[in-house]
Amino acid sequence: MVKIPPYLKKGDLIGITCSSSKMDLVAAEYARGVISSWGYRVHLGITAGTSFHNFSAPDELRLEELQDMLDDPDIKAIVFGRGGYGMVCILDKLDFTRFRKHPKWLCGYSDITALHSHVQRQCGIATLHSVMCSGITPNTIDDEYVHSLAAALKGKPYRYTAPAHPLNREGKTSGILVGGNLSMLANLSGTRSQINTKGKILLLEDIGEYRYNVDRMMYNLKRAGWLDKLAGLVVGAFVDGKETNTPFGQTEYEIISNLVKDYDYPVCFGFPSGHQAANYALKLGVKHELKIGAKSILSSTGLG
Repeated sequence: MVKIPPYLKKGDLIGITCSSSKMDLVAAEYARGVISSWGYRVHLGITAGTSFHNFSAPDELRLEELQDMLDDPDIKAIVFGRGGYGMVCILDKLDFTRFRKHPKWLCGYSDITALHSHVQRQCGIATLHSVMCSGITPNTIDDEYVHSLAAALKGKPYRYTAPAHPLNREGKTSGILVGGNLSMLANLSGTRSQINTKGKILLLEDIGEYRYNVDRMMYNLKRAGWLDKLAGLVVGAFVDGKETNTPFGQTEYEIISNLVKDYDYPVCFGFPSGHQAANYALKLGVKHELKIGAKSILSSTGLG
């Protein structure tokens, strides 16, 4: 049984930390101001605005700050500053004892997929695949995707749509939504952070990958049994794809379509999620309904 963290009310405290790559302090402070305008108190961690090579800080400091926020009973949600790389470096050193007793919403995507998957596998607690502080800017504060994070934190149900896509496989299904960044999921395959996808709706997105590597990672998932018993597949944005001197011959969507052609579950391409402005907040670990026809509709069932 998946545990749903308490939804937030005005005056609650939200923590911001950069557990992966570094983030500009001015950008982090701007996001803090926007989240404060939603009616919350915000604690900006010391990893926002610091740098250690590509990371925001050494492993030990990133670990300490995230652990403190997980343990702090006053913090009701954690919104990560940005993704990049680094969560997997500290994941196995985190202690979720207090978090299991007093869960809170963990909000982010990209590299944060590692934490989402680990928490769902090891703790059975829902999390939020959503924009992070890096996506809350003067150009985005009024858009529906940033607003979807604010709404999700309050517990409002949602019903998101995507236009028809020629590679879609129509149908209707329901199941717990899991997944996120393809590179991270493939990296977690075979570890104690690997999610169980049987009967689930799997979300995939990625950025900046060579197309042959997308093919290789999808074969990883297929050979490891991730794809054969899904309830459905939701494919978000695959942006900034790369080619070698010899083109691979397929787009990312064509690669994925080819790898799931032997299955009969509904498949949606072009869903507004991932490394782009169109990035809806999605409750991972919570049951959803997926309908694919003239348009695709993904909705929370109201049970979480």
